[in-house]
Amino acid sequence: MARRCAICGKGSTRGHRVSHSNVHTKRTWHPNLQKLRVWVDNKPRRVYVCTACLRAGKVRRAL
Repeated sequence: MARRCAICGKGSTRGHRVSHSNVHTKRTWHPNLQKLRVWVDNKPRRVYVCTACLRAGKVRRAL
C-alpha cells in the first residue's frame, strides 16, 4: 500500500517507542490514508488520500 497522500504528500514518520524504563526502540507512524476515486486531470482515478485532506475539502470526489 502506498504510504503517501496523493494531494499533500504526507507520509510515514519515524521515531522511538519509549518504554517505562526509558528503553528506545524504533517505530513508525502512518497517516490515515483512504483509497478513493477522485478527479485528477479531468479523469477519475483511484488514489490514496489522507483524511486531513478529505475533511479540508482539497479533493473533488468522482462518484
